[in-house]
Amino acid sequence: MRLDIMTKLCAQTVSAILSLFCAAIIFAAPSAARDFRPALTSSTAYSYDPAKEVDVELVLAVDISQSMDTDEQEVQRAGYVAALTSSEFLDAIQVGPIGRVAVTYMEWGGVDEHFIVADWTVIQDASSASHFASKIAEAPLRQVQRTSIASALEKSVQLVQSNEYTGLRQVIDISGDGPNNQGGSVTKMRDRMIAAGVTINGLPLMMKSNKNTWQAMLHLDHYYEDCVIGGPGSFAIPVRSQEGFADAIRMKLVMEIAGLHLPKPAPHVQKASGRERIRCDLFD
Repeated sequence: MRLDIMTKLCAQTVSAILSLFCAAIIFAAPSAARDFRPALTSSTAYSYDPAKEVDVELVLAVDISQSMDTDEQEVQRAGYVAALTSSEFLDAIQVGPIGRVAVTYMEWGGVDEHFIVADWTVIQDASSASHFASKIAEAPLRQVQRTSIASALEKSVQLVQSNEYTGLRQVIDISGDGPNNQGGSVTKMRDRMIAAGVTINGLPLMMKSNKNTWQAMLHLDHYYEDCVIGGPGSFAIPVRSQEGFADAIRMKLVMEIAGLHLPKPAPHVQKASGRERIRCDLFD
C-alpha cells in the first residue's frame, strides 16, 4: 500500500517537473527568437563583391582657405591633375595586389565647408585616371574664409566609412598652408580618426614662407608633423615653391599607393625628436 502511494507521488512529481520544463520552453522560445532574428537579418544582408575591392581608399583633402590666392589654387589643381595622370602614379597602382585604387577629391575650408569636386572613382589605368583628373581640372575655383583641419579630417574619414569600397588601406591626404583655427582641437580629432583605422599624410604648403614672416615663424612642416599626420607609415612632404608643387604631389601619391616610406632624412633635415615640439593648440 505504501509502495503504491510512493509511486503515485513520484509520478505526480515527475509530471509537475515536466510541465514546468515545457512551460519554460514555451515562454522562452519567443525571447530566443527575438535574440536570433537580428543576427540572421544582419548575416543575410551582407554581400561580398570582389569588384569593390581596392588596394587603397584615398581621400585627397585640399585646402581652399582665403590664404590660398588664385595663382596658388591653379598651381595646386594643375599639380594634382599632372600627378594623377603620370606614368609613375599609374605604375604604382599596378604594383598593388589588386591593381586598382578608389580616390575622391574634396576641397575644404572652415567647419562643415566641404566640397566634393570629384566623387569616389576607381582608377586602374590611364583612361580612368584621365577621367577622374578631368573632373578636377574642369571644376570652378572657390575660396572660403577659415581653416578647420579638424573638420576636414572628420569629413574625410566619414567619406571613407560611407563609400562602397573595401580597401586594404585607408589614407587621408590633407594639404594646407596654415594651422587649424576653427573646429576644436586638431590633435584630439587626429587621434580619433587614427583610432578609426586610417593613415593621415600631410602636404604643408610653404610657398610663401620666404615673403610671409608669419608662415616662416610657424614652421608649418613641423606643425603638420606634430599635430596633423598620424597612423601607420604616415609622413609629410612640404612644398616650398610653386615649381616643386607637381613633383611633391606625384611623389606623395606614389608613396601612398605603393605603401612606401620616406627614406632616411638628409643631414640637413632636423628630426622631430631633436627639436622643440610645436604647440598644437596655439591656434585651436
